[in-house]
Amino acid sequence: MKRILIGTLLGGALALTAQAEEIGSVDTVFKWLGPDNKIVIEAFDDPKVAGVTCYVSRSKTGGIKGGLGLAEDTSDASIACRQVGPISVKEKLKDGEEVFTERRSLLFKKMQVVRFLDEARNTLIYLVYSDRVIEGSPKNSVTAVPIMPWGGQPAKITP
Repeated sequence: MKRILIGTLLGGALALTAQAEEIGSVDTVFKWLGPDNKIVIEAFDDPKVAGVTCYVSRSKTGGIKGGLGLAEDTSDASIACRQVGPISVKEKLKDGEEVFTERRSLLFKKMQVVRFLDEARNTLIYLVYSDRVIEGSPKNSVTAVPIMPWGGQPAKITP
């Protein structure tokens, strides 16, 4: 299984986000040279909320440029997050906080997953979208995880 440590440089400081594990992929376009175009499924655990795992599917460009990491992938992505154990918040949560990021081109484009807490409904909301240095993309996907007890253990919202 492929493990990827994802990090972004923000104002000179290293902000680590979640690690992703590739679950699987399917080919979508055959390429004579280089890898085929694919849809890849990756999973990552929320680094600040124990008991929540997110699954992201995204396109991955193949061919020679894709094989060398020079291709720009499309902004298409989908997300589904689920409670997989007792939910426990490890640190104070900030609305819109980046949970996961992955580059989609050599320099300027990245896919991000950000988290929001809907306190009125006791629910975590996760949003996936792509952005560029100059312009963003309206393509996005959202998922919600209600904070529920697990196996008789109460959910711990505050750290």
